[in-house]
Amino acid sequence: MSGWFSENPDKAWVEKFFLIYTPVWMVLMAIMMPTGWAESAGNGALLFHGLLVALPIIVVPALLNKRFGSGSWCDSYWLKVNLYLFIFGFFGNYFGSEYFFDTLGMVYNYPNATTNLDSALLGSGEQKVPLIMYFYTHAYFMTYHATANITLRKFRSLNLPAGGFLFAVMVFVVGYLWAWAETKAMANPMLESSFYYKDMSRMLAYGSAIYATYFVASFPIYYWIDEIKTRKWTLLQVAAGGMAASMLTFYMLDITTHIIGRL
Repeated sequence: MSGWFSENPDKAWVEKFFLIYTPVWMVLMAIMMPTGWAESAGNGALLFHGLLVALPIIVVPALLNKRFGSGSWCDSYWLKVNLYLFIFGFFGNYFGSEYFFDTLGMVYNYPNATTNLDSALLGSGEQKVPLIMYFYTHAYFMTYHATANITLRKFRSLNLPAGGFLFAVMVFVVGYLWAWAETKAMANPMLESSFYYKDMSRMLAYGSAIYATYFVASFPIYYWIDEIKTRKWTLLQVAAGGMAASMLTFYMLDITTHIIGRL
């Protein structure tokens, strides 16, 4: 599939695994909806489910690295992107959720999830972020970033005029589509007692564009991790990239609030 996957084989096989695993975690998440399990399960069972969703993204590539990888663990693409996604996903939950609560009208109602982790400094503090959301976010962001990589790489291979500008446009388009799809999929009647938005129509129209700023900040940085085989990133550079994307997102969220206001 010329132009779709990286010319760096270590990166290419990990991206292919991420695509293969995507429908698996989606099924694991979908099972919770019609069964009402998210509302009836205890805190321990919810944490187990979160780990069941997230751990394969780390464990399976670690086990396959000896066969498909091309270096030590510390220099492996699977470890680098898991580190990046952990840092960026942690920001999204620990700090970013406060923005979603107070500005975009997102509501979590998981009284059975008693293990929580969120910022004490930012936000009104009226809602808590269940720890399970960190695990689920790792899976979501894995798919969003992997598909963005593949789409953007193919787009760049077309060598279109004004490629830099159009690349930026594509970053927003892919980000907006995933932001809209996640919002629509999660805030549905089967989960309405646990997760919803106070104004769904405005969230889909405007809030999804605001949520897309996460990916406008992150996709271009994530894309270049080990994209060129001869210019591999160190773990320190990956960590710096994840933190840079987080801070860029923080600024863009604040700017959009000045412009659009609270939903």
